[in-house]
Amino acid sequence: MIKGMANVWVPVQDTDRAVNFYENTLGLPVVKRDGPWAEVDANGIRIGLNGREPQGTQAGGGPVLTFQPDDSIEETVEQLRSKGVEFPAEISDHDWGRVATFKDSEGNDLQLYAPPQG
Repeated sequence: MIKGMANVWVPVQDTDRAVNFYENTLGLPVVKRDGPWAEVDANGIRIGLNGREPQGTQAGGGPVLTFQPDDSIEETVEQLRSKGVEFPAEISDHDWGRVATFKDSEGNDLQLYAPPQG
């Protein structure tokens, strides 16, 4: 059902300000920058800096664990729904990929991520 970790991302209000902090204050190298998305390398673990999904969990603050599904994102959503997992919004499409948001048993934000096709 779940292939592995896609990334860990931290919600930010201002991507430029966050990149400046992680790069210049913490000294972590920026390894990717694409519009409102940036990634820094924290000793082999990539941390994404991005705003929260406009719909979905609507929670404030905190990192989000993002998983790569084994199957298509649609199939994995259906498999998880059959196990009682609730998805508060539909799968959202972006230039950088597709996302389905949900929560774990303790209320922590989780996502499924599928990279863009082609």
